[in-house]
Amino acid sequence: MLSSGWQIFREAPADIRPFWSEFVIGFRLMTDRELERFPDHAFGQAFTTIKCECSSYLPWLEKRFRKAGGQVQQMKVNNLQELSNSYDIIVNCSGLGSKALVGDAQVYPVRGQVLKVEAPWLQHFIRDGDGKTYIYPGVHSVTVGGTRQEGDGRLQVDAGDTRSILERCVRLEPSLGEAKVLSEWVGLRPSRRNPRVEREAVQLRGRRVPVVHNYGHGGWGVTLAWGTALDAVGLVRQCLHEKPPQAKL
Repeated sequence: MLSSGWQIFREAPADIRPFWSEFVIGFRLMTDRELERFPDHAFGQAFTTIKCECSSYLPWLEKRFRKAGGQVQQMKVNNLQELSNSYDIIVNCSGLGSKALVGDAQVYPVRGQVLKVEAPWLQHFIRDGDGKTYIYPGVHSVTVGGTRQEGDGRLQVDAGDTRSILERCVRLEPSLGEAKVLSEWVGLRPSRRNPRVEREAVQLRGRRVPVVHNYGHGGWGVTLAWGTALDAVGLVRQCLHEKPPQAKL
């Protein structure tokens, strides 16, 4: 869905027209009059972008995958050795699981907590420039958040975080004080200093098996997904070209 709104800052950032400003619609700097509604902030950017509702988007992607002939199995894989006899190429998109699966110590969780609230009168997003406080209207509800807690693997809802989120968001949009909380949710961003999109040859039970890694996207998963997927497909094609598979992918 298209979503319009504001990103606001307490002080003007060093780069007032970031690189992504040419990829969104109608990017401009906020006027002094617009900033009056945010008295704690001195600078802002207004633009229209795309909001992706993953509760609908991910099932759509799975359906598309199955329709193309893909098969889905749900199982726990403790190590790559378990796959050595069944596959000629392995694509590793295990996110946080890569820490244990392939021994990548650079992977770490960044905990995020958000609330879904009922506030149909809100039509525009508001995002604090520090990235920790935001209000995103959606199709069925408004998402308010959030937290960015590095190294925190808790999946339980934290009542203190809930209070903090509501207080911060109500300061930005006072009408949220009247909104009904519909749900609370916690997720872990699979973070890494840099996303890992590369290939390596792994010795698995006497066979050299190409492994294409594609993980470590942090909070940018939806944003980077199609680009890194295309890169990963390119690496798979290299592997297929160098050694035609005898089993299956």
